Amino acid sequence: MTDWLEIHRGHAPLLVAFPHTGMDLADVEGEFRSPWLARRDADWWVDRLYGFARDLGATTVRTSITRSVIDVNRDPSGASLYPGQATTELCPTTTFDGEALYVGEGPNEAEVMRRRERWFAPYHAAIAEELARLRGTHVNVVLFDAHSIRSRIPRLFDGELPQFNIGTNGGPTCDQALAEAVAAICADSGCSHVLNGRFRGGWTTRHYGQPTKGIHAIQMELAIRGYADEPVEPTPANWPTPYDADRAAPLAAILTEILKTCIAFAQNDKTQED
Repeated sequence: MTDWLEIHRGHAPLLVAFPHTGMDLADVEGEFRSPWLARRDADWWVDRLYGFARDLGATTVRTSITRSVIDVNRDPSGASLYPGQATTELCPTTTFDGEALYVGEGPNEAEVMRRRERWFAPYHAAIAEELARLRGTHVNVVLFDAHSIRSRIPRLFDGELPQFNIGTNGGPTCDQALAEAVAAICADSGCSHVLNGRFRGGWTTRHYGQPTKGIHAIQMELAIRGYADEPVEPTPANWPTPYDADRAAPLAAILTEILKTCIAFAQNDKTQED
């Protein structure tokens, strides 16, 4: 653990990553137009929602640096994960809604590289190290990338987002049986869900998912309405809404079943390259 990188080591064949729950604007807070705006698009309370994961034996990796400083779930080269669709950059210059984050143009190439070296690289070094540790005792490991987003963001998607958005980049990042098992739990919950819809998995899922080598990566993007109230128009006065464990309990129960299924899959599946 450092002052910004939190690692909890479990022994089950499951690593849960939290790339977007951070609130720390680090040494660049004064460059943003508004600290609130720079934090607004966080995956609010997701690490608390998955607080049960450690009790299941999962390893967790979390950065406290906000995604507006550097998004550790973007391609470090700067290439878009969703060509032709609205998205945000490795070091975002706008919010999800398209509002400017900086008074000026934002970080230059040298500053982006500094942020990559300072925060992006250590975060992913930690994930790689923990996956290697777990693979030392398990034939298969599941990397579960945990996210959430507001239910309605017209710039990014039409209408209301499904409650559960499962991403495997169209299939190659994990065994199909695992994706189908997670989707079945979501379907049985009675909540809306989609597999490889608008959110198909970010750089973490795509980079680490190598099922033939024993690493099965899956992203879960939740609509925030499932565990917290969402105002029609977020403002500093009403956003974020406080975390309420009782409000979140039904969704947490479904997610518990999903993570248990991930662990069972890893323990039972034996397919990998020789």
